[in-house]
Amino acid sequence: MREDTIIQAADGVHLVHGSNTNWVVVAEGDAVTLIDTGYPGDRGLLLDSLAALGHRPEAVSAVLVTHAHSDHLGSVEHLNRAHGVPVYLHEAEVPHARREFLHQVSVGQVLANAWRPRVLPWVVHAMRSGGLADVRVSSPQPFPGPGPLDLPGRPVPVLTPGHTQGHCVYHLPDAGLVVSGDALVSGHAATGQRGPQLLPVMFDKDRAEARESLRIIEKLDADTLLPGHGPLHRGSVRSAAQLAYERAS
Repeated sequence: MREDTIIQAADGVHLVHGSNTNWVVVAEGDAVTLIDTGYPGDRGLLLDSLAALGHRPEAVSAVLVTHAHSDHLGSVEHLNRAHGVPVYLHEAEVPHARREFLHQVSVGQVLANAWRPRVLPWVVHAMRSGGLADVRVSSPQPFPGPGPLDLPGRPVPVLTPGHTQGHCVYHLPDAGLVVSGDALVSGHAATGQRGPQLLPVMFDKDRAEARESLRIIEKLDADTLLPGHGPLHRGSVRSAAQLAYERAS
């Protein structure tokens, strides 16, 4: 594991860079909230990152899912089945996690964008990392109620639809952090562009809605962004969301 794989965002909160997707470890004492899990092929790195931070998989109190794409769900079912870790996500995303339907970039969309220099290398990596694997979750649960979750970090789910219909970011107001999944990123392997941005259009279910969700993120009081793709972003999350909004126009 490279030294820059695990980045401390705040006391007890770490952003972990997987092969192309990030996850977040939020710890209070021996208990952990895990937000997303990377690709199926990232499982070894996921478990290694927990161990490097002093945690065993059974210490995970829950996995919170930003959205049910394969590069975020990779080890969710494994943690649930092997260690009894409960899985929570927005109620609109629960059937997506069960694979009652799939809102994910299609082969046709990828082929239409294959002329872009970084798209085919991204496709090869995604396939090698298990991007086509069956990552359905057998027992996903909706959040038990509104407001902060009774988990390490007291994360607050905030619905930010557009990338998927039930995409959520997680606000940790006490730490001044937003875990933004794919609603607001700071880079992606398919583009090479850096800084606050939306993902390429082909990845969003509803681009206009994804852009408007940036207005929701703007209202969150935080000074550090932990995105699903790209490096940790320090600075006003409001300003980051505004910049991404302008770029998306």
